[in-house]
Amino acid sequence: MQQASPAAPVVGRDAELTRLAGVLERARGGEARAVLIAGDAGVGKTRVLDEAARQAAATGMTVLTGHCVDLGDVGLPYLPFTEVLGMLAADERFSGALAAHPVVERLLGSGTDSVRDVDGRLRLFEGMAGLLADAAEVTPLLLVLEDLHWADQSSRDLLRFLLGRGVLRHRLAVFASYRADDLHRRHPLRPLLAELVRLPLVERLELRPLADPDVDRLVRALQPRPLPDATVRRIVERAEGNAFYAEELLAATDTESGGVPSGLADVLLIRFEQLSETAQQVLRTASVAGRRVEHDLLREAAGLPEAELESALREAVGRQLLVAGGDDTYSFRHALAREAVYADLLPGERARLHGAFARLLAGRGNPAESAAERAHHYRESHDLAEALAASLEAADHAQRVGAPAEEQRHLEAALDLWPAVGPEARPSGAGVDRVTLTLRASAAAAHAGELHRAVSLTRSALAGLGQDAESELAARVRYTLAGNLLSVDNLTAAFAYSSEALAMIPEEPPSRTWVWAAATHVLAARHIGENETALRVARRALAVAERLRVTDAQADLLISLAVFDGEGRRGAEGRQRLIKARDLARSSGSAAVELRALFNLAMGAYESGALSDCVPWLTEGLDRARRAGLLSSPYPLEMRYLRLLMLNVLGRWDECVRAAAADADVLPAAGGYTMGPALYVALARGDFTAADRARALLEGPFDWMATLVAGIVLTDAAALRGDPEDAVRWTRSTVTALTDEAGTRPDAAVRLAALALSAVADAAAGLRSSGDEAGARRWTDTATELAELARPAAVRDDGTPQGPEGQAWLARAEAEWLRAASGPDAVAAWAKVVTAFGYGDVYERARCRLRYAEALVAAGCREEATAEARAVRETAVRLGATPLREQVDDLIRRGRLSDRPGGGGDRPAVLTAREQDVLRLLALGRSNRQVGEELFISGKTASVHVSNILAKLGASSRGEAVAIAYREGLIAPEPSTSG
Repeated sequence: MQQASPAAPVVGRDAELTRLAGVLERARGGEARAVLIAGDAGVGKTRVLDEAARQAAATGMTVLTGHCVDLGDVGLPYLPFTEVLGMLAADERFSGALAAHPVVERLLGSGTDSVRDVDGRLRLFEGMAGLLADAAEVTPLLLVLEDLHWADQSSRDLLRFLLGRGVLRHRLAVFASYRADDLHRRHPLRPLLAELVRLPLVERLELRPLADPDVDRLVRALQPRPLPDATVRRIVERAEGNAFYAEELLAATDTESGGVPSGLADVLLIRFEQLSETAQQVLRTASVAGRRVEHDLLREAAGLPEAELESALREAVGRQLLVAGGDDTYSFRHALAREAVYADLLPGERARLHGAFARLLAGRGNPAESAAERAHHYRESHDLAEALAASLEAADHAQRVGAPAEEQRHLEAALDLWPAVGPEARPSGAGVDRVTLTLRASAAAAHAGELHRAVSLTRSALAGLGQDAESELAARVRYTLAGNLLSVDNLTAAFAYSSEALAMIPEEPPSRTWVWAAATHVLAARHIGENETALRVARRALAVAERLRVTDAQADLLISLAVFDGEGRRGAEGRQRLIKARDLARSSGSAAVELRALFNLAMGAYESGALSDCVPWLTEGLDRARRAGLLSSPYPLEMRYLRLLMLNVLGRWDECVRAAAADADVLPAAGGYTMGPALYVALARGDFTAADRARALLEGPFDWMATLVAGIVLTDAAALRGDPEDAVRWTRSTVTALTDEAGTRPDAAVRLAALALSAVADAAAGLRSSGDEAGARRWTDTATELAELARPAAVRDDGTPQGPEGQAWLARAEAEWLRAASGPDAVAAWAKVVTAFGYGDVYERARCRLRYAEALVAAGCREEATAEARAVRETAVRLGATPLREQVDDLIRRGRLSDRPGGGGDRPAVLTAREQDVLRLLALGRSNRQVGEELFISGKTASVHVSNILAKLGASSRGEAVAIAYREGLIAPEPSTSG
């Protein structure tokens, strides 16, 4: 079998390698053990042994490796030990040991004595044991025996002798591997293993399949170019923890589409082809059923008597191709094995078996629950009319149980079958036409979080409308398309389609279709800045909805008015409207509208800084979404993001990371919604690969949330790296991408500007301290540009300011601008920022307290600076925010501040009057000789004073000493003499 690539990293085996390292350590001390390493083919036994051997060699052990080879019934005796002897013979260090045991030369082909008799065999075994013991006196040994499942009888006997005769009392360890999945009930290795594990110095180590995250790491490490997350997930899912399968699937990503790679299929079919013809036929039949099949269903489909079926199943289970379940079912040991057997079927055989399973399932109870299986089997047996009917039945069942992704899949399958089935054979009834089914599929896609697919399906419905289509259906298609376009931020097109929909239906007589067309038009108008139109239509449509008692649309319109009328969702009136909307939506059974209301209630609380009020709304909303099966739909996605953001803001970072990982496992590719806050945490903890993951969010179609998250992470990463140009570039490009077609900039522009300003202020301050005023002014101009971006962004279109979060970021932008323009001593500005972030953002408040502490040091307020620095450090340590901790430690060191509770500032040792004079002249750029001339002292004495000053200030150079002195107020800048 092909082995893992030598370049394949070892992942997910830390515990196993630690255990083997312990055995090696004891072996070097003269007390070792043998370890029997079991695992399925391809699970990574060779890679673990290679790594253990590498570690052994690195500690001075000599590694001797023998391989067993599959030679069928004709085995070469002692093959692995012959290989080991060859390695010993090639090493001069062991010539004496070999000479002392000439009997073993028989295995190398140079001996003359026969080993056919019992005595000769015993002398050979004793000679081999003595040779290994003597060789272990020369150097500690690791004996590696690979693939014991292929070992010949003589090798098995010799191994039993060596381990049973105390060879492990020497400086010797034995690691032997075998395939657990090859050990059928009558395999000759089984009795030996049972005997060996009873020996006190022999232990067994089972390599289980890798966990999914480890396979993910392996795949990404093996592929130098970035892979789409969906591709990696598919490989991980199919590999089921097997490293070899993962490598083969990865290698085939560019050459095959969905099947089993040919090389892997050959490996998987080897064991299948060793079965009897009846057992092979049973497995072929089972492969058509899927990964798992019930015993009764398999018996009927295979058409075998019970005794023959049981015999075949016993054979397949014994060969470890099938696994018996406790509920009278059988499953393939690995899904890829099923795929390989299924792919090996003849086309006619495959269609016949699918037809048999379809008919058997149709004759059973619970037809709705089996509809999806029946649809699959009918389709593969080419009975398309029955497949269409079963697909629609399966879609109805999925809708009833709250499974929108499955509903979408079955509806799309039905739409694919629709043109292939004649009109007379199609199901009939209300809503069973191609356009209506396509609209229903688009709604299911939206609920499943597949927003771009929802748009595509609705466009397909629009294209399918005939010239004689009734106006209500045509309007419904258009306002549905408008709503889906809004979800992917295609705002102008959304407004155009909502306008068309509203124009197609007269307002009088009032109708449900007109109300929903108006409700959609309200949202579209608002998004492109047509606020007066939005308010006018919303109020008119709300009156009609109330008159018609269309409560779901009434709730939706109330939400729209609550969000952009008056004080919006942050105000008391808006909150009351939203609560009423929630209750109306709940009474009408419209989960989607109820979720919109709950999301806006949560956002209103968050934006007003009432974080404790936000949590109950999120809890209620996500619970409602879970019960409705809508966790992947747009508003629950945003609620999940807001929940993660809350955990991030409140400093509950470990919870945030765990929740994000859990979301990523169950949600579709939701980009920034699932990754955002976890990326913020990773970056704050010093993991700069977060920037690479953020950049990957920008691949594919435009996604507003992904763009926002990527922009925040990449701007902040550039600032932390000290790269102001990159920080400014990411801020500009992100704000441009997120500015809507009406020219409205995103609220987050103020945050992006403040993050970039941090890097710009650092650059300006650094240039100014080195005397490059011209360079500092250039960055000051950039700082002014960013401040002018932040100021209007903190105010909404209606003139109301953003909530506490937006105002805090604006305060930080203003303080950073002051730092860039004039230096670090803007104490009042930074005090204001710290107060502003007091609404609850733990990390950002700590970052601003660091700036505040710097300003306090510059202003000479050392005791206050010490208290701030100490608080920042405590927060950084608790959060695991390594970069922030390093920054505050640097400030404590440079500023001579104490980081111990109760400790005051450790001021530098007091400079003498003469040292202050010298320091003043150093600040003017004088050399030691010039200092001596001006102070009437020798140059050597001046040099001594300079050395004392550097020691007292903890500076490594004259320039750094001057900078510290200015910052701590030890000297004052010389007044300008220019007129």
